[in-house]
Amino acid sequence: MKRIASVIGLPPESVERYESLHAAVWPAVLARLSASNIVNYSIYRYGELLFSYMEYAGDDYEADMAAIAADPATQEWWAVCMPLQRPVDDRAEGEWWKEIPELFHLQ
Repeated sequence: MKRIASVIGLPPESVERYESLHAAVWPAVLARLSASNIVNYSIYRYGELLFSYMEYAGDDYEADMAAIAADPATQEWWAVCMPLQRPVDDRAEGEWWKEIPELFHLQ
């Protein structure tokens, strides 16, 4: 099981719309995530910061992430959500959400 945590900014003027969208995520987006072996996915908000945690239960992470990125419904979802977000300055090249390292895990 691969565990992935990431962060991104969410300005105050975007909070209401972002939370409204995520209270009713489009079924096609959820179906693509599940088909790409994403499980136990959560997004939390702390002030102007979003924290995302998900687990990957497949065996080809890159291919599954590419399938998500190629999905038309997901692309449409991102087109709605991305203008609401503010990537953090120190994210890696090509990242939108900054992946952060795991420091501790108890199972």
